[in-house]
Amino acid sequence: MSYSISQVKWQQAAPLLKNIREKVFVCERRIPRKIEFDQGDRTAYHMLVCDDNNQEPIATGRISPQGEISRIAVVMGYRSKKIDSFIMQGLFGIARKLMLKEVFISSPLDKVDYFTQHDFYPIGSVYMVAGMPKQRMACTITKTACHVEKAKYYLSH
Repeated sequence: MSYSISQVKWQQAAPLLKNIREKVFVCERRIPRKIEFDQGDRTAYHMLVCDDNNQEPIATGRISPQGEISRIAVVMGYRSKKIDSFIMQGLFGIARKLMLKEVFISSPLDKVDYFTQHDFYPIGSVYMVAGMPKQRMACTITKTACHVEKAKYYLSH
């Protein structure tokens, strides 16, 4: 399988990004729409992954200008394919272009080990968002930190 990953603007790609996030967060995880879609969408840098075989949008993620990574969503049929690595690589690339010193993520508790394996470290105590326990985590941006599994993909702008 091959995938295309693009950095997109909310204003142009909102219908595609919303479709993915509604499937994953609103329908599957029961996150209220008013919490899922916020003002951060307009100012964030977004990544969009499409399946090259059928041109379907299959994953997304965003990073704020301040370095907050969020809304990483992969549709159900693609989760075993490590598509999240594509998104993370793209988001770290944006962070480097923005010359950020570190990035942050609000990790669900069951994903803390995953992010720890990728050079993130916990900050503060566990807190609740939309009824879900979260842990704030950070990763210093260097040439070697915040590594993710290298993926073969086509990056377009």
